[in-house]
Amino acid sequence: MKKIPKSLVPLSSRSPGEESGDELALDESGLEAARKSLDDGAVTPAYGPHRDAIVKLLNDALATELVCVLRYKRHYYTAKGVASPKIAEEFMVHAQEETQHSESIAERIVQLGGEPDFSPDSLLERSHAGYDESKDLQAMIRSNLIAERVAVESYRQMIALIGEKDPTTRRMLEQILADEEEHADELSDWLEK
Repeated sequence: MKKIPKSLVPLSSRSPGEESGDELALDESGLEAARKSLDDGAVTPAYGPHRDAIVKLLNDALATELVCVLRYKRHYYTAKGVASPKIAEEFMVHAQEETQHSESIAERIVQLGGEPDFSPDSLLERSHAGYDESKDLQAMIRSNLIAERVAVESYRQMIALIGEKDPTTRRMLEQILADEEEHADELSDWLEK
């Protein structure tokens, strides 16, 4: 049995009455289970019942990212006005970053043994953010800011729900959240101008 000195475990993680001189042991049954079902790749039994729920959350996030790509691209091609060339360029940059998010999410869904749902038939109903056909530049900025704020909130909630159940997915979502917060800050600045 492999043991880790308990002195390496934070005090907050120890059970009441445990002393720092005790040792913490890995769960051998979990390690044995990981030696089986090789067809599951990186997905070990420790993912348990949460894997399907995480895949569902990720498929909804995928739909959100795809709708955001479409909205940003529409705004890129239809933006008009004195300030539009610079802002339109940023719309395209955001579209490309949202595309990268969608690709990361789709890859993670596959790693978890799920299937990414790219179905256009249900895209809008699964998306947390909406599509927008505004023609006014300020309305486009406002629509994108609303969508980014919704994305920020949905990623914060997903991160909290997933917690320690899937650290790899949580870290990916934290990075996407940071990008979405940056997008919202930029859009907020443009709205004030």
